[in-house]
Amino acid sequence: MIPGVILAAVGRAAEHAAETAEHAAEQAQASGAPELPNFVTVLYHRFHDVSFLQWLHQWENVVFSWIVVILMCVIARRASRRATLVPGKLQNFVEMFVEALSNLVSGVLGTKYGRQFTPFLGTLFIYILLMNLLGLFPLMKSPTSSWNTTVALAICVFCYVQYTGVRRLGIVGYLDHMCGQPRDLVSIILVPLMLPLHIMEELAKPLSLSLRLFGNVTGEDVLIAIFVGLGVAALGFLHLPIGLPLHVPFIFLALLTSTIQALVFTLLSTVYFSMMLPHEEHGEGHLECHVD
Repeated sequence: MIPGVILAAVGRAAEHAAETAEHAAEQAQASGAPELPNFVTVLYHRFHDVSFLQWLHQWENVVFSWIVVILMCVIARRASRRATLVPGKLQNFVEMFVEALSNLVSGVLGTKYGRQFTPFLGTLFIYILLMNLLGLFPLMKSPTSSWNTTVALAICVFCYVQYTGVRRLGIVGYLDHMCGQPRDLVSIILVPLMLPLHIMEELAKPLSLSLRLFGNVTGEDVLIAIFVGLGVAALGFLHLPIGLPLHVPFIFLALLTSTIQALVFTLLSTVYFSMMLPHEEHGEGHLECHVD
């Protein structure tokens, strides 16, 4: 996540770097997983008596999440502020990216619903992707390495899916969907069994989404942190706050896996919407997509 040679920027001397590493080791021991320091933990360790830094350290995952939000707003603003018929590089890149996300969502939901849900699902993908990649920059952290962040994202998807079900199907149609759409005597008899199973299934969806994303991103960060530590230990006899860049290959691997995990989260969320939408209208959407 942070190249060993860049750790020198953490302090002005080897002693300060050693203190930072010691503090990171204490955090790793407390949390059970190695973690490289970010700028919040560095400031907190250096000036731990400052109340603002104590608050910042407590909510560091929210801080890094907001950094991603601000970055997204800046890029969107710059790309759309002076939109022209012949787009510039940034506008062209953003338009291609949005079009690709729209085609992805429409391929699952159909053209009709794809256009309606692309803003939410596309923003979700970009937000998760940038949070995954943020930890690869010096003194930064991936907010998705915290289960609190991934659970919050999964809860947003869960609530929106249920809201969509009630809105599109109506209360009666939504309850009919949760009961398994009983249409014969056997299905009606099995309603007391199917209803709890469907409720458990709906509750398991956000849990699986959050755990999958959290586990993979945390695994990437732990792997990189371990090899950064090994690189520093390899040159420990020199008493320098730098090390061998043993972690560099895993950074390229993290670029791939971070993109895949954002894509998986978005695709599964799209499938959950597909399962909740009216099947008849949804089928029309698919037909319309193929005709186009």
